[in-house]
Amino acid sequence: MYAITGVTGHVGGVAARELLGRGEAVRAVVRDAAKGADWAAAGAQVAVADLGDRAALAEAFRGCAGAFVLLPTDLTAADPDAAHRALGDAIAGAVADSGVPHVVVLSSIGAELAEGTGPIRWLHHLENVVRATGTRVTAIRSWHFQEKAEMLLGAVLGQGVYPVFADSADVPVTMVATRDIGVLTADVLLSPAPGGEIVNLEGPRYTERQVAEELSAALGRPLQVVTIPREGWAGAMVDAGLPPRIAAELAELYDAERLGLYRNEGDRTVTGRTELAETLGRLVTSLA
Repeated sequence: MYAITGVTGHVGGVAARELLGRGEAVRAVVRDAAKGADWAAAGAQVAVADLGDRAALAEAFRGCAGAFVLLPTDLTAADPDAAHRALGDAIAGAVADSGVPHVVVLSSIGAELAEGTGPIRWLHHLENVVRATGTRVTAIRSWHFQEKAEMLLGAVLGQGVYPVFADSADVPVTMVATRDIGVLTADVLLSPAPGGEIVNLEGPRYTERQVAEELSAALGRPLQVVTIPREGWAGAMVDAGLPPRIAAELAELYDAERLGLYRNEGDRTVTGRTELAETLGRLVTSLA
């Protein structure tokens, strides 16, 4: 039995479906019992637990051979740093209380750094507090999600603009499809390294201009690429509806990339093969 959190999202959903497709028993962890109905129909056992509820989450993990955890971003938190560190502590506490022997953590490139990376530093904290429980840990450190275009859909659909938070729209960066992360999650749950490991997950490389072109083709409408100066990043994100403190965190994340702080620091590297056009095609289809 494998406990999967985040089953209503991209990565957790793929991981759970992959495991079920391979004949494995899955415990789908949901916050709302109503959201577990489809998973029960698919053959999964359903557990209701909020990631911040240590006792309920421990019960969801108990008796499982492995668990998949992630750290969702809470846009409503008055103090995002304190809130996300507390959430990581609750997850680690549940791991310790449940005795689950192996945990796969959805992390990020740059998670070896304690500061200067915006929200990624919360994943640094999560990795460390889960390792401190003594369980075997596999940390999947992914590069940018191809699905990050979802965050820009307000500007894309409302104004026909594709904003770029970088000095140039023409620098190739690694972008990974969440489907590939979910498949890798299933793989490492079933075949964990004896002492745990850090796995870098790479993918194809695209410029932001290419992303805009692919998204334009999928939508069937023209998009204007607009490069936003560094001093305007946080303000543009606030104008798009993000809380100021979250916008400041994301600006630091983008700044760390601009400064070249992100690099592969894991035990091994896996390359996802899903191309951007496929990912954006699915994204646009889901909008319809």
